Amino acid sequence: MNNIQKALKKYFGYNSFREGQKEIISDVINNRDVVAVMPTGAGKSICFQVPAALFEGTTIVISPLISLMKDQVDNLNEAGIKATYINSTLDSGELNKRMKDILDEKYKLVYIAPERLESVAFLDSLKSINIPFVAVDEAHCISQWGHDFRPSYRKIAGFINSIYPRPIVGAYTATATKRVKKDIIYLLNLKNPSIYVTGFDRANLYFSVLKGVNKENFILSYLSKNKGVTGIIYTATRKEAESIYKLLIKNNVKAGVYHAGLSDEDRNNGQNKFAYDDIEVMVATNAFGMGIDKSNVRFVIHNNIPKNMEAYYQEAGRAGRDGEKSECMLLFAPKDIQLQTYFIDQSNLSMERKSNEYEKLRAMVDYCHTSQCLRKYILRYFSEEAAFEKCDNCSNCNDDCEMKDITLEALKIFSCVYRVKQSFGSGMVADILKGSKSKKILDRRFDRLSTYGIMNDYTKKDIVDMINKLVADNYLNLSNDGYPVLKLTNKAVAVLKNKGNVHIKTLKVKRSLSIDNELFEILRKLRRNIAVAEKVPPYIVFSDVSLKEMSTFMPVNKNEFLGIKGVGEMKYEKYGDRFLTLIADYIKDKEINISSIRNNLIQNSINSSVSSLNDNNNIKKEEKKKSHIITYEMYKQGKSIEEIAKIREVKERTIEDHIVMCLREGMDIDAYEIVPHEYIEMIKEALDDCKEQRLSPVKQMLPEVISYFWIRLVKYGVN
Repeated sequence: MNNIQKALKKYFGYNSFREGQKEIISDVINNRDVVAVMPTGAGKSICFQVPAALFEGTTIVISPLISLMKDQVDNLNEAGIKATYINSTLDSGELNKRMKDILDEKYKLVYIAPERLESVAFLDSLKSINIPFVAVDEAHCISQWGHDFRPSYRKIAGFINSIYPRPIVGAYTATATKRVKKDIIYLLNLKNPSIYVTGFDRANLYFSVLKGVNKENFILSYLSKNKGVTGIIYTATRKEAESIYKLLIKNNVKAGVYHAGLSDEDRNNGQNKFAYDDIEVMVATNAFGMGIDKSNVRFVIHNNIPKNMEAYYQEAGRAGRDGEKSECMLLFAPKDIQLQTYFIDQSNLSMERKSNEYEKLRAMVDYCHTSQCLRKYILRYFSEEAAFEKCDNCSNCNDDCEMKDITLEALKIFSCVYRVKQSFGSGMVADILKGSKSKKILDRRFDRLSTYGIMNDYTKKDIVDMINKLVADNYLNLSNDGYPVLKLTNKAVAVLKNKGNVHIKTLKVKRSLSIDNELFEILRKLRRNIAVAEKVPPYIVFSDVSLKEMSTFMPVNKNEFLGIKGVGEMKYEKYGDRFLTLIADYIKDKEINISSIRNNLIQNSINSSVSSLNDNNNIKKEEKKKSHIITYEMYKQGKSIEEIAKIREVKERTIEDHIVMCLREGMDIDAYEIVPHEYIEMIKEALDDCKEQRLSPVKQMLPEVISYFWIRLVKYGVN
């Protein structure tokens, strides 16, 4: 076991690394700058905490999130790694004490806010200590094209250049577009950095979008089915946060509220109660949560759409940070779009940046209306190719509803857009179709159009919902400005020419996230008592994952307890005896045959393996039912991808996915028959040169004519 593997187990209690962590840490240890783009919950902090534990000297971590500093410092000290933070919450006495200890090099990690770099005295004092490594967390904040630009981040490069010898630099973020990644490298002045993008997929999160629901009724119903489960409800405004908070309190839900209109004391109070499990549900604006390291958040409900996909994925990613199944729900209403548009309009951004924000908001709205797999939509937004056609873990893949043909309604909408010369937005088009007698309709004589009133049996809301769906599915485009107008796409023109049909579906979500395990609840109470005594959040003692594993495996000695995920040596020394005693008492009280428990666990594992083996043996029988096999048979008959897509009434992209699936399953697909020969070696070289698993960096290295489909064919079908 090498040093980084030993450090991972000793301090953090994990036997293995998550995707990308080991490679990122190894590069840092070997004195190479890194850029790591990893989704929330993927373990970014481990990537700079492990090197810091191994380096001689003090690692500086720059983070804009004050609450996260405290959580991570508490966690590190619990794990046996000396750490502290310097930020505006400290009084002068505590600040001086910590600075003295920093200068005496008593800490392995020191967290600072970027604003601290504006203090010349602070910077001068750091020059006297050994700083081998600087970790920049939330590195997207350095770019004006990131979703949370902070001017203070621009001072980081000067700080790094002032340290001699120059430290290794690591930049870490959950979301970064190609443009933002370039900014990070340039503005931090990184030296030949390794770039890691570990993949944005969070397989443990169930994504759903619900439209047209009574939001308050849905929230109350959901919470009644998930009592005792921890979650966050995000709202777009303070007013809505207060309204939902009061509703929950009235219905006896242990809730808190957090927004910028509260005093610092009230916000800190609420945040601490949430961290310590005194409240179960936090209702908050987006001012909350980005600095929360709480691992056992089981659901995130967005009461309104966020401003863009980056913000949504980061906020939704507060759920399931421990890897356990969790849920992310977005409650959509058309007025949310107007509110976010208003925020952009009222901002002080340049016209170029406003246009960029409108475009991002449109992508967020499209997510709410798309019929495709939600997880696949998210991955494509972040330029990542999904390895699946359906994830079977989102509301679009798992709903019980049938597709509804709305071709006739779509034709009416397309005709109306055409007749107003593609110069108006969704509201005006819906008013015309509904047959509104408003002044703006009559003044423009739109009541004389042939499409006037032809959808008067629908509500305006229903018509706008259909328009949004058609925009999301690329039948219509919306211009990217404060007054977006509808434009017909080639897909819409094809429907108008009777060359295709249009479908939509309705969605329902019914899930429960509670854990039904008596020993788990007993262990939770012990964890809670320890947390109160030591004045740390419960999840810092042990995560829910650790407690769940303890309650399932029931360790009875030190070696078994150290085998539990998340149990390191320091935590065993501090808490091991108390948990082992409680587990032993439970086994004795319930007269549990521990050998029988272990045998059952082993047998279940064997049965699972046998079942998997049987599935593989029966794969030929199952394949007859699978969509990609039908595609394969048609392809082997000599039909082109375009022909198959037309016959099967699906997108060509779906057929391409089928072809790649067949190739990966070892079927007779010859990549040379599809990919032009002159590009194959070029693609192979790009694949060899790129360290990442994702295909988007490979695509960026190649001519635009080369498609993702060709790259995938070469990757899986050319040796």
